[in-house]
Amino acid sequence: MQEITRRKFIATATLATGFALAVQPISAQVISTDAKGLVAGAVKIPVKDGELPAYRAVPATGKNFPIVLVIQEIFGVHEHIQDITRRFAKLGYLAIAPEMFVRQGDVSKLSSIDEIRPIVAKVPDAQVLSDLDATVDWAVKSAKGNADKLAITGFCWGGRITWLYAAHNPKVKTGVAWYGRLVGDTSKLTPKHPVDIASALTVPVLGLYGGKDTGIPLDTVEKMRDRLKESGNKSKIIVYPDAPHAFFADYRPSYREKSAQDGWHRLQAWFKQHGV
Repeated sequence: MQEITRRKFIATATLATGFALAVQPISAQVISTDAKGLVAGAVKIPVKDGELPAYRAVPATGKNFPIVLVIQEIFGVHEHIQDITRRFAKLGYLAIAPEMFVRQGDVSKLSSIDEIRPIVAKVPDAQVLSDLDATVDWAVKSAKGNADKLAITGFCWGGRITWLYAAHNPKVKTGVAWYGRLVGDTSKLTPKHPVDIASALTVPVLGLYGGKDTGIPLDTVEKMRDRLKESGNKSKIIVYPDAPHAFFADYRPSYREKSAQDGWHRLQAWFKQHGV
């Protein structure tokens, strides 16, 4: 019965319009990127049990675009994540943000983070990695993407996934993880965390973290640094001493303009440095 319900849900699921209900009211400093010169909007990614809703933005002319997977926070692929994909498209990328929680529920319509967490907790890492594989395949076959220039970036929940997917897919050239959790309890759904894959990671990932992030203790950031250093990996972690969690989220009170802008510039330079 559960599988039937999930298949039905994924068949009828759509992307969020506007901002997630749980993040209201929206800050006055929110960044809004237009779609001029772009092809931007909702698409469907074929996956083994249906079609996955996603938001895609790409330059209106050209082909063979470098691909950036944009991985959501726990609030889903709402307006902030959609805006980030348009920012990438303005830089010449094919950016895609697949809705990662679609089988478990529509988090954009929930009014509190306490309602969202139980849904997110049911999302298996294996499902996420498989969906991202399908998204890359779609990007190459159906959206003029260049398979040899693949990057990933993610925020909060998506920051953790950035580390994991960089270790999972050998086609990934590089990644940038924004304040993604690095340690945690292992379970059937979450068998490994970034610190567990650090010693085997071959892809260079840039980690961007806040020194005042109450949810990601600095000792876990240092533990990740040490694991990466031991393996000889070329990844790098930057800590902004005065930044809280979600310092890039311009629609929230946590936004810190200086740190966010510095991180965005570092991301662009990091991608270019690693051939994406």
